Amino acid sequence: MSATERLEWVDQRSTENYVQAEECLRTNYGGTKNVTEALLPLLIASTDARVVNLSSFIGLLRLFSGEELKQEFNDINKLSLERVDELSELFLEDFKNGQLDQRGWPVEKGPSAYRVSKALMNAYMRVLAKKHALLRINCVNPGHVNTDGNFHTGDLTVAEGARGPVSVALAPKGGPTGAYFDGTEEASFV
Repeated sequence: MSATERLEWVDQRSTENYVQAEECLRTNYGGTKNVTEALLPLLIASTDARVVNLSSFIGLLRLFSGEELKQEFNDINKLSLERVDELSELFLEDFKNGQLDQRGWPVEKGPSAYRVSKALMNAYMRVLAKKHALLRINCVNPGHVNTDGNFHTGDLTVAEGARGPVSVALAPKGGPTGAYFDGTEEASFV
Protein backbone atom coordinates (compact mmCIF):
# COMPACT_ATOMS: atom_id res chain seq x y z
CA MET A 1 0.00 0.00 0.00
CA SER A 2 1.05 3.57 -0.55
CA ALA A 3 1.41 5.82 2.48
CA THR A 4 -1.96 7.44 1.74
CA GLU A 5 -3.64 4.04 1.41
CA ARG A 6 -2.08 2.94 4.74
CA LEU A 7 -3.36 6.06 6.45
CA GLU A 8 -6.88 5.54 5.07
CA TRP A 9 -6.71 1.85 6.08
CA VAL A 10 -5.79 2.82 9.65
CA ASP A 11 -8.52 5.51 9.80
CA GLN A 12 -11.18 3.06 8.60
CA ARG A 13 -10.19 0.42 11.15
CA SER A 14 -9.44 2.68 14.09
CA THR A 15 -11.78 2.48 16.99
CA GLU A 16 -11.37 4.12 20.34
CA ASN A 17 -12.74 2.95 23.62
CA TYR A 18 -13.63 5.09 26.61
CA VAL A 19 -10.26 4.60 28.33
CA GLN A 20 -8.43 5.73 25.18
CA ALA A 21 -10.75 8.72 24.75
CA GLU A 22 -10.23 9.74 28.37
CA GLU A 23 -6.45 9.35 28.04
CA CYS A 24 -6.44 11.42 24.85
CA LEU A 25 -8.28 14.31 26.51
CA ARG A 26 -6.19 14.02 29.66
CA THR A 27 -2.98 14.22 27.59
CA ASN A 28 -3.83 16.69 24.83
CA TYR A 29 -6.12 19.01 26.74
CA GLY A 30 -5.36 18.40 30.40
CA GLY A 31 -1.60 18.05 29.99
CA THR A 32 -1.22 21.20 27.94
CA LYS A 33 -3.53 23.10 30.28
CA ASN A 34 -1.58 21.96 33.36
CA VAL A 35 1.79 22.97 31.88
CA THR A 36 0.41 26.33 30.74
CA GLU A 37 -1.07 27.07 34.16
CA ALA A 38 2.14 26.02 35.92
CA LEU A 39 4.08 28.50 33.78
CA LEU A 40 1.45 31.26 33.94
CA PRO A 41 3.07 33.16 36.86
CA LEU A 42 6.32 33.40 34.89
CA LEU A 43 4.48 34.42 31.75
CA ILE A 44 2.53 37.13 33.57
CA ALA A 45 5.79 38.51 35.04
CA SER A 46 7.29 38.82 31.54
CA THR A 47 7.15 42.02 29.52
CA ASP A 48 6.03 40.31 26.29
CA ALA A 49 5.06 36.70 26.95
CA ARG A 50 3.68 34.43 24.25
CA VAL A 51 2.00 31.05 24.31
CA VAL A 52 1.77 29.18 21.02
CA ASN A 53 -0.53 26.17 21.08
CA LEU A 54 0.22 23.66 18.34
CA SER A 55 -3.25 23.07 16.99
CA SER A 56 -4.71 21.33 13.96
CA PHE A 57 -7.44 21.73 11.36
CA ILE A 58 -8.87 18.64 13.06
CA GLY A 59 -9.99 20.87 15.96
CA LEU A 60 -11.95 23.32 13.82
CA LEU A 61 -15.60 23.72 14.72
CA ARG A 62 -16.80 22.99 11.18
CA LEU A 63 -16.15 19.32 11.98
CA PHE A 64 -18.83 19.41 14.71
CA SER A 65 -22.33 18.57 13.49
CA GLY A 66 -24.14 20.08 16.49
CA GLU A 67 -24.95 23.77 16.03
CA GLU A 68 -25.37 24.34 19.79
CA LEU A 69 -21.90 22.92 20.47
CA LYS A 70 -20.37 24.99 17.68
CA GLN A 71 -21.98 28.14 19.06
CA GLU A 72 -20.90 27.40 22.61
CA PHE A 73 -17.30 26.67 21.62
CA ASN A 74 -17.24 29.78 19.42
CA ASP A 75 -18.86 32.30 21.80
CA ILE A 76 -15.80 33.72 23.55
CA ASN A 77 -17.94 36.20 25.50
CA LYS A 78 -19.81 33.40 27.29
CA LEU A 79 -17.09 30.73 27.40
CA SER A 80 -15.14 30.34 30.66
CA LEU A 81 -12.24 28.18 31.79
CA GLU A 82 -14.68 26.22 33.95
CA ARG A 83 -17.05 25.68 31.03
CA VAL A 84 -14.24 24.36 28.83
CA ASP A 85 -13.53 21.76 31.56
CA GLU A 86 -17.25 20.96 31.71
CA LEU A 87 -17.36 20.47 27.93
CA SER A 88 -14.47 18.02 28.26
CA GLU A 89 -16.44 16.05 30.86
CA LEU A 90 -19.62 16.28 28.76
CA PHE A 91 -17.80 14.76 25.78
CA LEU A 92 -16.55 11.86 27.93
CA GLU A 93 -20.05 11.32 29.37
CA ASP A 94 -21.57 11.30 25.88
CA PHE A 95 -18.78 9.00 24.69
CA LYS A 96 -19.43 6.57 27.54
CA ASN A 97 -23.17 6.60 26.84
CA GLY A 98 -22.78 6.22 23.07
CA GLN A 99 -24.39 9.62 22.44
CA LEU A 100 -21.75 11.53 20.48
CA ASP A 101 -24.00 11.82 17.42
CA GLN A 102 -26.98 13.12 19.38
CA ARG A 103 -25.13 16.17 20.71
CA GLY A 104 -23.17 16.74 17.50
CA TRP A 105 -19.60 15.91 18.50
CA PRO A 106 -17.27 15.19 15.56
CA VAL A 107 -17.52 11.48 14.78
CA GLU A 108 -16.66 11.11 11.12
CA LYS A 109 -13.39 9.59 9.98
CA GLY A 110 -10.86 9.12 12.74
CA PRO A 111 -10.87 9.29 16.52
CA SER A 112 -13.39 11.73 17.99
CA ALA A 113 -11.41 12.31 21.17
CA TYR A 114 -8.42 13.69 19.28
CA ARG A 115 -10.63 16.12 17.37
CA VAL A 116 -12.38 17.23 20.54
CA SER A 117 -9.08 17.57 22.44
CA LYS A 118 -7.85 20.02 19.80
CA ALA A 119 -11.14 21.98 19.88
CA LEU A 120 -10.94 22.11 23.69
CA MET A 121 -7.36 23.41 23.53
CA ASN A 122 -8.38 26.07 21.01
CA ALA A 123 -11.24 27.15 23.29
CA TYR A 124 -9.04 27.09 26.40
CA MET A 125 -6.37 29.24 24.74
CA ARG A 126 -8.96 31.77 23.54
CA VAL A 127 -10.45 32.09 27.04
CA LEU A 128 -6.98 32.36 28.57
CA ALA A 129 -6.07 35.08 26.04
CA LYS A 130 -9.20 37.03 27.01
CA LYS A 131 -8.47 36.63 30.73
CA HIS A 132 -4.81 37.66 30.36
CA ALA A 133 -4.99 40.39 27.73
CA LEU A 134 -1.35 41.44 28.18
CA LEU A 135 -0.13 37.99 27.13
CA ARG A 136 -0.22 36.86 23.52
CA ILE A 137 -1.81 33.44 23.39
CA ASN A 138 -2.50 31.91 19.99
CA CYS A 139 -3.15 28.59 18.28
CA VAL A 140 -1.32 27.47 15.14
CA ASN A 141 -2.07 24.70 12.68
CA PRO A 142 1.34 23.94 11.15
CA GLY A 143 -0.23 22.18 8.18
CA HIS A 144 0.02 18.59 6.99
CA VAL A 145 3.63 17.90 7.97
CA ASN A 146 5.38 14.78 6.69
CA THR A 147 5.98 12.67 9.84
CA ASP A 148 5.98 9.08 11.04
CA GLY A 149 2.60 9.75 12.69
CA ASN A 150 0.88 10.14 9.32
CA PHE A 151 2.92 7.51 7.44
CA HIS A 152 4.78 10.33 5.69
CA THR A 153 1.69 11.46 3.78
CA GLY A 154 2.21 15.12 4.69
CA ASP A 155 3.00 17.61 2.00
CA LEU A 156 5.20 19.85 4.19
CA THR A 157 8.69 19.22 5.52
CA VAL A 158 9.23 19.65 9.25
CA ALA A 159 11.02 22.94 8.55
CA GLU A 160 8.07 24.17 6.44
CA GLY A 161 5.62 23.11 9.18
CA ALA A 162 7.63 25.02 11.78
CA ARG A 163 7.22 28.34 9.92
CA GLY A 164 3.77 29.08 11.37
CA PRO A 165 4.49 28.38 15.04
CA VAL A 166 7.88 30.14 14.89
CA SER A 167 6.43 33.14 13.07
CA VAL A 168 3.65 33.53 15.67
CA ALA A 169 6.13 33.11 18.53
CA LEU A 170 8.49 35.72 17.09
CA ALA A 171 5.89 38.24 15.88
CA PRO A 172 6.52 41.84 16.92
CA LYS A 173 5.20 43.06 20.25
CA GLY A 174 1.53 43.98 20.24
CA GLY A 175 0.43 41.34 17.75
CA PRO A 176 -2.79 39.33 17.84
CA THR A 177 -3.90 37.27 20.80
CA GLY A 178 -6.68 34.69 21.06
CA ALA A 179 -6.25 33.93 17.36
CA TYR A 180 -5.95 30.81 15.23
CA PHE A 181 -3.33 30.65 12.50
CA ASP A 182 -3.31 28.29 9.56
CA GLY A 183 0.42 28.25 8.92
CA THR A 184 1.39 31.91 9.02
CA GLU A 185 -2.07 33.31 8.15
CA GLU A 186 -4.72 34.21 10.71
CA ALA A 187 -7.86 32.14 10.13
CA SER A 188 -11.20 31.25 11.73
CA PHE A 189 -11.70 28.69 14.51
CA VAL A 190 -14.78 27.61 12.58
